[in-house]
Amino acid sequence: MDRELKKGILEIFILASLIKENSYGYKIIFTLKPLVEISESTLYPILRRLEAQGKLKTYNKLIDGRNRKYYEITKKGKKEVEEFIFEWDKIKNIYDILVGEVK
Repeated sequence: MDRELKKGILEIFILASLIKENSYGYKIIFTLKPLVEISESTLYPILRRLEAQGKLKTYNKLIDGRNRKYYEITKKGKKEVEEFIFEWDKIKNIYDILVGEVK
């Protein structure tokens, strides 16, 4: 798979995983594990990039005496997921036509 495409899909997976609830790094990895293999060394640079782009914001929360960084999707991040879903539906329709013609 093209590296840029994979990076873009990972970003969408990460953003989508935060739509229902805010989360922290380890839990994001655990949530995505059934869908895609992702390591901490891959996740954290993506989270920093998404935050710099205004698609995520962060806050700290004290858990068992330790500070944990949480990630929250912004309106801009939600819009990105919505646009991806819209585009994906168009791509899927083309795929379905192509596969139907091959069979």
